[in-house]
Amino acid sequence: MTTLDTEVDRNLFAFLPKIPELLDQHAGAYALLRDQKIISLHQRLSEALASADAKFSDGIYSIQRVTDKPVELGFFSYADNQR
Repeated sequence: MTTLDTEVDRNLFAFLPKIPELLDQHAGAYALLRDQKIISLHQRLSEALASADAKFSDGIYSIQRVTDKPVELGFFSYADNQR
């Protein structure tokens, strides 16, 4: 398991309990996470990725959608690092 895999897993585990409180005002938004914390919320995935690129040059972060059915979007981190 890579450092990025570990980060994605840990962030997801920390994010899941926060979903109910986020749904009311941020349903559908994209949360940028690092070190098991929500760094920022964005209305578009492209905005979350741009913010992540600007803040974390090492590429170690994850992005989750605020929804009642969480979807792991960590694979965007892999795709983003392939540039």
